[in-house]
Amino acid sequence: MTLVGVGFDVHRLVPGRPLILGGVHIPFDRGLEGDSDADALTHAILDALLGAAGLGDIGTHFGVGRPENMGISSILLLEQMVALVRTRGYLPHNVDATVVAEAPKIGPHIPAMRTALAKVLGTAEDRVNVKGTTAKGLGVLGAGEGIAAFAVATVRRRRATRPA
Repeated sequence: MTLVGVGFDVHRLVPGRPLILGGVHIPFDRGLEGDSDADALTHAILDALLGAAGLGDIGTHFGVGRPENMGISSILLLEQMVALVRTRGYLPHNVDATVVAEAPKIGPHIPAMRTALAKVLGTAEDRVNVKGTTAKGLGVLGAGEGIAAFAVATVRRRRATRPA
């Protein structure tokens, strides 16, 4: 059985913070605002994965304003939720995600993002797809005020092992 989940996240770009997307530091003059490292791509993937497994959303598990989450790596949060998904009998199967950003261009960083995300998800890199696009100058994303990400994830029921 294959189950599907959808995720979305958006964060404002602010000075004085590093820009992290898909667990990868991207050189830029601003970073994303949030309690954790505000990695919008990883957050969207987290929500998609949790949705596929019927386990709520990132807010259900980590909330807003909790001191223990201040500055935490979103990749660490993803590791924790992958472990939870596995305890429920599911295995992450694949992810398809789109990052919406006027700047910086993420294309050069996509291979590193795929590697980092696949490692945490415990799946092959060719099952983790990341794309970049712009908002074509429209709205707050088009004005370069933030970065958004959309993700779809599938999980499969882990096969039961037969006794010897």
